[in-house]
Order: sequence, then C-alpha cells, then structure tokens
Amino acid sequence: MKLNDLRDNPGATKDRMRVGRGIGSGKGKTGGRGVKGQKARTGVAVKGFEGGQMPLHRRLPKRGFNNHGALDLNEVNIGRIQQAVDAAKLDPKAVVTIDALVAAGICSRARDGVKILGVGELKAKLAFEVFRASRSAVAAIEKAGGSVKLLAPVEEASA
Repeated sequence: MKLNDLRDNPGATKDRMRVGRGIGSGKGKTGGRGVKGQKARTGVAVKGFEGGQMPLHRRLPKRGFNNHGALDLNEVNIGRIQQAVDAAKLDPKAVVTIDALVAAGICSRARDGVKILGVGELKAKLAFEVFRASRSAVAAIEKAGGSVKLLAPVEEASA
C-alpha cells in the first residue's frame, strides 16, 4: 500500500449541496427556502417571535434579582483547613490567606476571596486574613487561640 492508494471508505464523506445554481440542480430558484416571506430573505431574526402574539418570555412574570456587586467567594470549612494542617500542606505559623489556600489545594482558584465556615473542628492556632467568616468559625478559631482579620473588598472604579 502506498500513500496515493489511501482513500476514505465509500460513503464516508458527502459533497456539499450548492444551492441556488439553476433549476436542473434540484436546489435552484428558491434554494430550499420555500417561497417569499421573512424566512426566505437574508437577515432573519425571529427567535421568540410568535406571530404577533405576546411572546412567552414576556408573558411570564419576572422574578428575583441578580446582584452584580456580589462577591464570588470560595467557601471553606474549618475542618477542611485542619485536614490541610495535619497533612502539612498549610503552614500553621504563616498567615492563612486565599493565596495560601490555593497553594495548599484547598481552593482551586482565588475568585474574589474566601469565606470561612464553622463546620468541623480546628485544633491549630492560625491567623486568618479573609473577606468573610461566619460567627461559629470566628468562635472556633479564637477558641483554638487564633485570630481573624476581615479584609475590605476592592472597590472597582466606576466610569
């Protein structure tokens, strides 16, 4: 067998249909678009249009609120942090920040920061610098002899 003998299996590929190339082609004149009307023209924009009837997306009530200013925080339980300290992935003497948590593999990426939650038990004395912490987490950290410093979110300059 040589390179010039290589072929696809019969029927594996199909030639592209060239529309609008004369009546004899079988897809001439209207080119498979039917006759007249908006969809026979170019630049059709009918998504959601229901022939003049009020479209479904306008008939249904709007609910809720999307807070564009909300922080996208990583949520970490103190039990998970204790596991990282026990596995020597987190240095108990260093300050625990989002960068330290990402380096330890507790968070996959930094996002806008971290919130510490109080599920689990903390034995290590740790100093935290985080954006948020639940009351139970703060109580557990202080009971273990640690401290929590809450950071202020960075304000984006408005135009």
